[in-house]
Amino acid sequence: MAGDRREQEPETTAITAGRDASGALSPALWASSTWHTNDLDGTHRGAKAVHESGFYSRYANPTVEAFERTIAELEGAESALAFGSGMGAIAATVFALCSSGDHIVAQRNMYAGTLGFLDGACKRMGIEVTYVDGRNAAEFAAAVRPGKTMLVMAETPTNPHLDVVDLDALGAIKGPFTFVDSTLATPLGQQPLRHGVNIVMHSATKGIAGHNDATLGVIAAEKELVNTIWAYSVLHGATASPFDALNGLRGVRTLGARLRQQSETAQQVAEWLSAHPALKRVNYPGLTSHPQHELAKRQMRWFGSVFSIELCGGIAEARALTQRLSLVRCAVTLGGPDTLISHSATSTHL
Repeated sequence: MAGDRREQEPETTAITAGRDASGALSPALWASSTWHTNDLDGTHRGAKAVHESGFYSRYANPTVEAFERTIAELEGAESALAFGSGMGAIAATVFALCSSGDHIVAQRNMYAGTLGFLDGACKRMGIEVTYVDGRNAAEFAAAVRPGKTMLVMAETPTNPHLDVVDLDALGAIKGPFTFVDSTLATPLGQQPLRHGVNIVMHSATKGIAGHNDATLGVIAAEKELVNTIWAYSVLHGATASPFDALNGLRGVRTLGARLRQQSETAQQVAEWLSAHPALKRVNYPGLTSHPQHELAKRQMRWFGSVFSIELCGGIAEARALTQRLSLVRCAVTLGGPDTLISHSATSTHL
């Protein structure tokens, strides 16, 4: 059976992954915050266990574990760990692996929340960050300081410019752990671990959960590395809710159909907009005009649901555009069933 599972298409794995031996097609919701034991020895065993449910939900929860197993299987990872948000996953990972005096190499063009965390929290903790142009893969390796750099961080495709990072080049870096935010791609769009990357992260709030009704983050990696981050996450406290994990699991089951349709629609709209006289540029990896289109073709199965545009009229035209739209809503998320528009410079990327 395990051999059959390895031969499955990822879309099939998204439907079948993470199930337990109970035979239930839909996972149970374990809303309990704690579990009782028959004696103090049982409580002690629970407190000492690593990433196992049956003690306290901040440590682990069966519903959350089902979500984690599913993501691990989709990413080809030994283990996964869920959080209350994507930023919770980033913060726990960085602080679990880096201490005062350590060094991080990070892509300059990343999600603004990540950059704000690196510039703010990491600076206050005495962690130095060097920024590089992620479009030039050689810059990552060149910025590594042997014995000092603990983490190399990238996002691909990036939010909102849709830049693409060479995953093979990133995975070839030796020494520090390599980390990729793969939110816009989802596990069905690309699998960074198969390129040698150590840690993949998703804001599962977005495409994975896919219905605008869950706030989740998740990392996937080798079990030992996940357990190291888990030990910090228990103290950090950015625990995933079992209710959100249940919604995340429901979203995973339909991810294949959703991502395919979203990618096809985004491709069609991006191609149409590319010829529009009111636009300076359309950014989408599926366009042949994208400077890294060939790289995206090599490492992505689908190009995703998000594209960005640059208007000739600037901020004034951006405001006018959002006011003229009726079906398209103005909101700051992605990957759900609604078609949304946002202006990054005045919202998510202040």
